Amino acid sequence: MSKGKEPLSGHKNSSHRQAKKYVYFFGNGHAEGRQDMKDLLGGKGAGLSEMTRLGISVPPGFTITTEACIEFFHGKKSYPKGMWEEVLAALKRVEQVTGERFGDQDRPLLVSVRSGARASMPGMMDTVLNLGLNSQTVVGLIKQSGDARFGYDAYRRFISMFGSVVMGVKRDRFEKALEEKKTQLRVHYDTDLSAGVLQELTLTFKKIIFEETGRTFPEDPLEQLRLGINAVFNSWFGQRAVTYRRLNNLPDHWGTAVSVVSMVFGNMGETSGTGVAFTRDPATGQRRFFGEFLFNAQGEDVVAGIRTPLPIDALKKKLPAVYRELQSIYKKLERHYRDMLDIEFTVQRGKLYMLQTRVGKRTAAAAVRIAVDMVKEKLITRETAILRIDPISLDQLLHPMIDPKEKLQVIAKGLPASPGAAIGRVVFSADEAERMAERHETVILVRAETSPEDIGGMDAAEGILTARGGMTSHAAVVARGMGKCCVAGCSEIIVDEAKKQFSVGKITVNDGDYITLNGSTGEVIIGKVTLIQPELSSAFKTLMRWTDAIRTLKVRTNADTPRDSRIARQFGAEGIGLCRTEHMFFEEGRIGAVREMILANTLEERQMALAKLLPMQKGDFIGIFKEMKGYPVTIRLLDPPLHEFLPQTREDLETLSRQLNVPVETLRSKSKRLHEFNPMLGHRGCRLGVTYPEIYKMQVTAIFEAACELVKSKTKVLPEIMIPLVCHVKEFQQLKKLCVEIADETMGRYRQRISYTIGTMIELPRAALLADQIAREAEFFSYGTNDLTQTTFGLSRDDAGRFLPEYIRQGILDQDPFVAIDQEGVGLLMKIGVEKGRSVRPQLKVGICGEHGGEPNSVVFCHQIGLDYVSCSPFRVPIARLSAAQAFLNEQREKKGKKSSAAAYRTSV
Repeated sequence: MSKGKEPLSGHKNSSHRQAKKYVYFFGNGHAEGRQDMKDLLGGKGAGLSEMTRLGISVPPGFTITTEACIEFFHGKKSYPKGMWEEVLAALKRVEQVTGERFGDQDRPLLVSVRSGARASMPGMMDTVLNLGLNSQTVVGLIKQSGDARFGYDAYRRFISMFGSVVMGVKRDRFEKALEEKKTQLRVHYDTDLSAGVLQELTLTFKKIIFEETGRTFPEDPLEQLRLGINAVFNSWFGQRAVTYRRLNNLPDHWGTAVSVVSMVFGNMGETSGTGVAFTRDPATGQRRFFGEFLFNAQGEDVVAGIRTPLPIDALKKKLPAVYRELQSIYKKLERHYRDMLDIEFTVQRGKLYMLQTRVGKRTAAAAVRIAVDMVKEKLITRETAILRIDPISLDQLLHPMIDPKEKLQVIAKGLPASPGAAIGRVVFSADEAERMAERHETVILVRAETSPEDIGGMDAAEGILTARGGMTSHAAVVARGMGKCCVAGCSEIIVDEAKKQFSVGKITVNDGDYITLNGSTGEVIIGKVTLIQPELSSAFKTLMRWTDAIRTLKVRTNADTPRDSRIARQFGAEGIGLCRTEHMFFEEGRIGAVREMILANTLEERQMALAKLLPMQKGDFIGIFKEMKGYPVTIRLLDPPLHEFLPQTREDLETLSRQLNVPVETLRSKSKRLHEFNPMLGHRGCRLGVTYPEIYKMQVTAIFEAACELVKSKTKVLPEIMIPLVCHVKEFQQLKKLCVEIADETMGRYRQRISYTIGTMIELPRAALLADQIAREAEFFSYGTNDLTQTTFGLSRDDAGRFLPEYIRQGILDQDPFVAIDQEGVGLLMKIGVEKGRSVRPQLKVGICGEHGGEPNSVVFCHQIGLDYVSCSPFRVPIARLSAAQAFLNEQREKKGKKSSAAAYRTSV
């Protein structure tokens, strides 16, 4: 099941409550429902009622509520008491308005039965058209229309749709019979078939139903209606709908409404037709009427692609009066809803009927442009514009994306670890990636999992694909920081690095083959596809200015190089919240010195190796400080265990042996001594600083020498030294003393004074629980929520990907705690840490530097508990800025007693 395995019902003991109303009528200018009843009537039902109230021509009908659906499932698929009677009463009202009767042989009323949840789920649930037709009523339909071909066309459509949707017959059985008939008669289109041929097909279709199900096609219209309603209710738990809800974090307990609407026909000749349109361009946001239309067709023909639709201008040329009316209606609706809308309509013999209106789905670029334009048009406020944009959707604007028109051969799906898209030849080693990149070839690095040593190849590759690892694995974190497309934890692929190939089922992809990655969806695609390079529009920049004027939560970036820092500043970062010094060690010319330091047998040897690293680290810090131009830069001292810097394979050990002139066995022995059973909880973080203080001394010296040289040249710097993995205040005291001594000595040498602070990462439960002790010494806290989540849950973030999806599927967890902060557990520790820390140091600056810093719900939580800033990878900075503004606005609205929110708006979309 999808998210939210709570009971379907939103209440208990409903049988003891007063009688409910399950059916809401609309028609002839009167509607019992309203626009704001979307939770009860679904988006479709609420839209039909609202359009009726506005005096727009809508076929009469009624909507069965989502509550009826909920109780249908609670009642073991039986209707709640009184619902069917309300359906029959509403049906009578529709008959009175239309002058037709359901099941009548002379003037038969036909209806459509459509789904409609409170959130748009396009194509995910079922619809039945032309319901009410049988061997008698089709004669009445022909008599009414004066067109036998139209009558039998509607009938054969109904039988095939009812047979597949309601009775479970595979739709291709009907399509095959239709194609065989067209082939036999040597015609291309359905419209070329005569009334007699279509009548024959109705008999063929009924025969297919009997062959497949052993049941006859039901002739009783009321039985058809009952079965149609059941089918739409049941489609709420159809596989498509369940999967869609899981992917979009929509809960199961909402249920779907069912709208029963009198039929109007677009297939009654060349003055009839059907269309779908948007009040603005959904791809670009341009203010132009955008849509498609088919003459002599029903809605399914447009959606299914049976015929190629025409641009909406075709309607203007052929039926200008209808087009003018449609223009007037769409403008009226857009002014009323104050948003871009998706509308569906049918023209029956020159008369226009509106069948649906809802807030239209759109690209991120279109969403931003529409929101900003509507502020300029005085339709909405700046605050509303900010609340309308889904922060995550901004990813589309910051990375290359796959052209939505492309036809794709998707072979596997992993975690969408870093967004965007990438195309390249498959390589299976970081070295090969670098070699091919030097030859200006684009590559995708495919690994079972990456390690820090792969950093060069990751930088050279266009994208990264791993079989193992989660959303905060090495590959994911580094790729996001680089702005590289990455699909991680793709367990469907089997990587054979020895054979230089990976396989998915019977498909094998070899070294050098082209693949495409969609880092926004996690899809792995065979071959090359067309990519679109997004550009940051003036509307985007305007929206970001508005967010910055509103939000109170600062947004920093996680950046380890001047290049990352520059990109982050372009995206609006207000400093660096995490500079990981260890990532600098893997650059060319440095790893050797790092390994010399690790393999040293004496303090003197270690200091000699560190002396080689000091100018390199200083150069990095000079570049980063320059890019930040006086914004704070939080530098984390060395954190990972030392074994990560040593090679693991025999081939790499032999290479290192030759480079350092050290026996292979000595290297292997040293590596074995450094090996830990659980390195993430072992000799790392501040524990390295305690046991090897010379490492931290070198790093702090590099920081202050860089800072002093820049201050001397009139460049403002603001360094913040962060000591990682502190769990005891005495650890922090000892290392803080070391840092202060080195800072004083260095500033004395340069005769410069620099404002700086020393703080710590809170990434262990003990540190959060005893934050008041640590805050007496630390000047700032930064939550390392990746490790805090690991240590709170007792999970390895790289291994948990094997079973966490099952926890989510079964509803044990709503979502991956490494993707969004677990607010109940990890969040409680964060809140305790903030409160205890500020109880002894009221002005304590507190931020977050884990990957959660760019996840919208986590950003909102950080705002709520009073953090000063969040820090995230450069390409997530705009997402965090928008999320922070939305958090502030929703907080203000709640204080004023308003319920409107960004989440509620996006649910409607």
